[in-house]
Amino acid sequence: MNFVASQFPLWALWLGNVLALLLLGVAVTRVQWRVLERRAVNAWLGACVVLLGFWLGRAGLQPGLSFHLLGATVFTLLMGPWLALLALAVVLLGLAAGGQLEWSALGLNYVLSLLPAVGLTVLMLWVAQRRFAANVFVYVFVNAFLTGAAGMLLAAVCGLAALLLAGAYPLEHLLENALPYYVLLAWSEAFTSGLVLAILIVYRPHWVATFDDARYLDNQ
Repeated sequence: MNFVASQFPLWALWLGNVLALLLLGVAVTRVQWRVLERRAVNAWLGACVVLLGFWLGRAGLQPGLSFHLLGATVFTLLMGPWLALLALAVVLLGLAAGGQLEWSALGLNYVLSLLPAVGLTVLMLWVAQRRFAANVFVYVFVNAFLTGAAGMLLAAVCGLAALLLAGAYPLEHLLENALPYYVLLAWSEAFTSGLVLAILIVYRPHWVATFDDARYLDNQ
């Protein structure tokens, strides 16, 4: 999404910004900064730059509606949820600094577009670890591929619902001219998420915070 401040009432913009700041404050306190591996941190910073490039290449002809890869599932699996929330916020700040997003609408973009996908990724990882076998295929297919698609769709539904409730677009317009594109984009999100995580756990598994060698490899 690329929400425009004029599409929402002032109270909604303030609420989004306050919630985003509170969430980031919690994330800062939950990250174990002293145990972060330097090489992994460098890789994560590189991921922020790559995602920023993907978002700069977004498509969209109408205010508040843009189509681009989300990257939330990859970031969550790669860094863990708290560091992912901080990294995704850095990407949003970079876009705002470059004039691609409105500063006053950053909170809504963060809470409605990124938070749902991160939360769903955490939930699916928890479910997979308790309901499925400790298998690399399960990690890549369920936690990266399928969750990447589901996270994109969830973020799209949350964003479209917000635009509908704000009166920015009628329901018919959103269902006919926006939702189908997000469904198609979800498959791109799934493929990219699965491919990136598959490559990383083969060549750089120590960069993936949620991948445990002892769990997924030693038991094979």
